[in-house]
Amino acid sequence: MLIKIMIVILCLLVAVIPSKRALHMFQQNRYELYRYSHWLFRKQTFEVSGLFLFVAVFVIGHFFKGWLNTVFCAAGSAGAFWYLYESEKSKSFVKPLVYTLRVKRQIGFMAVLMLVLLLLLSKLTGNACLMGLCALLLPYLLIWPMAWLTEPLENAIKKSYENQARKILRDMPDLMSIGITGSYGKTSTKNVVGDLLSEHYRTLITPASYNTPMGITRTIRELLKPIHQVFVCEMGADHVGEITYLMDFVKPHFSIVTSIGPQHLNTFKSLENIIHEKMQAVECLPADGVAVLNVDNEYIRDYEIKNSCRVVRVGIANTDADIVGKDIRYDKDGSSFTAVIRGKEYEFSTELLGENNIMNCLLAIALALEMGITAEEAQRYLKEVRPIEHRLQKKRINGYLFLDNAFNSNPVSCRQSLDVLSKMEGKRVVITPGLIDLGSEEARYNREFGAYMKDRADYVILVGELQKENILNGLKDSGYPEENISCCNTMKEAFGLVYSRFTPQDTILIENDLPDAFLK
Repeated sequence: MLIKIMIVILCLLVAVIPSKRALHMFQQNRYELYRYSHWLFRKQTFEVSGLFLFVAVFVIGHFFKGWLNTVFCAAGSAGAFWYLYESEKSKSFVKPLVYTLRVKRQIGFMAVLMLVLLLLLSKLTGNACLMGLCALLLPYLLIWPMAWLTEPLENAIKKSYENQARKILRDMPDLMSIGITGSYGKTSTKNVVGDLLSEHYRTLITPASYNTPMGITRTIRELLKPIHQVFVCEMGADHVGEITYLMDFVKPHFSIVTSIGPQHLNTFKSLENIIHEKMQAVECLPADGVAVLNVDNEYIRDYEIKNSCRVVRVGIANTDADIVGKDIRYDKDGSSFTAVIRGKEYEFSTELLGENNIMNCLLAIALALEMGITAEEAQRYLKEVRPIEHRLQKKRINGYLFLDNAFNSNPVSCRQSLDVLSKMEGKRVVITPGLIDLGSEEARYNREFGAYMKDRADYVILVGELQKENILNGLKDSGYPEENISCCNTMKEAFGLVYSRFTPQDTILIENDLPDAFLK
C-alpha cells in the first residue's frame, strides 16, 4: 500500500511541469479550446522527441511486473522530472504564465483530475510505468475535461462581476462613454483619444488591451470612479456577436470604427462577418449618438448604415470626407500633417510615426471636436500625446534605435511600418516572426509581406518556424538578396544578431512579437 502511494506521489510530480506547460498555452490561447487544439495538434508541441528516452523507459517497464516495474517507473519519473525541470528553467518565455485566480482554480481541477486518473490506474492495473507514462503525456489532454468542468463556475463568476459593472455604469448617468473598435488601430486611437480628452475632462481609458468583456468589466469595477466624466472603452472581437454584446454592456454615446480587414479570419470565418460585426459599433448607437469613421477603408466607406445617428467621416486618401488629412511628413523625430476641418486648414505635429498613426490622430481629433474641444486646442494637445507602446514606438535599447511595432501586426500596419523604415537613416533592419490569425489567407499575406520588404529594408531577420517559409518565398519573389536574410528561433537570438552586426546609427523595426504558442 505504501509503495502504491509513493508511486502516485512520484507520478504527480512528473505531471507538474507538463500541466504547467499546458495551462500556459491554454492561457495564451485565450482559454479557448478551439485555439488550444490548433496549438496542440498543428504546431506539434508535445515535444515527445526530447522525452523519447523517458517514454521508452516507461514503455519497456510496462512489460515487467513486481519490483522491476516499480524500478523502471522510479527511474523514468526521476529522469523525466529532471529533464523537464532543467528544460523549463532554460526557457525564456515571451509571455510567462500569469497566475490569475482563474489559473489557480484550473490548477486545482487539473490536480484533482490527475490524482483521480492515477488512483484509478493504480486500482485497475497496478502498473506503475503505465501511470508514469500517463503523468508525462496526458496533462495536455486533461485541459479539455478541466475546461468543461470549470466552465459553469467561470461563467457564473463572469456574470456576477459583469452585473456589478453594469450597476456601476447605471449609477453614473452623466458619464460620457466612447466605444472604439476596428480590425486594427483601436488601441492606438484609444490612447490618442484619451490624451486629447484628458485635457478637458476627467477621463478613464481601458488599460493596455483590456478590450474583452472580462477586461472591460475589470476596468469598470476596479478603476471607474464617480469623479470620471468620460469613459473611453476599446472593444475587441474575434467572434460574431461580440461587438453587439459590448455595445449593450457599455452603451456608449460615441463610437469610432478605425478600420476593417482580414483579422481573426480563423474565428470570424468570412470578411462579411467581420464587416457586419465591426459596424455594429455604429448600428447600436442611440439615435442622437455620434459615429466617427475612417472612410479611407473601403469596407467602412461602402457599408450602408441603417442608423440615423450623426456620422463624421475622416479620410486621407478620401478627400470628400468631413475631415481630411494631407501633406503628411515624417522622420525620426515624428510626424506632421495638415488637417482640413470645416474648410479651414490646421497644422498638426506629433511624436507618433506612420500614416496609420496619422489616421488614428485624425479620428481622435474628429471625436474631440464633437465633444467640445476646439481645433486650436487639439493642435496643442496632440503635441503632448505620448508614444503608444509597441505601436511603431521609437525607443532606444542599448543605444540602438528601434521602431517597436511588436503588438499584433496585420497586413496593413506591416506595410506602413516598412514605409516608415524606408525613410530612416543608416542600415534598415526588420525583425519579424510574420503575421498570424489570418485563416486560409495567412500564407498569401505573409508572402506579400516578404515581397514588400524589397527596397525598404536592407536586412531581414526571421524569427520562429511558423511563417518563415512563406516570408522567404515572398522575399525570393521580389529578388531580395539571400545573403541579407537570417533566421533565428527566438527574439533573444535576433537581438544578439543585431548587436553583433549593426551599429547605433542603424534603425531596427520589430514587426510583431508572437507569444510562445505561435512561434513553432
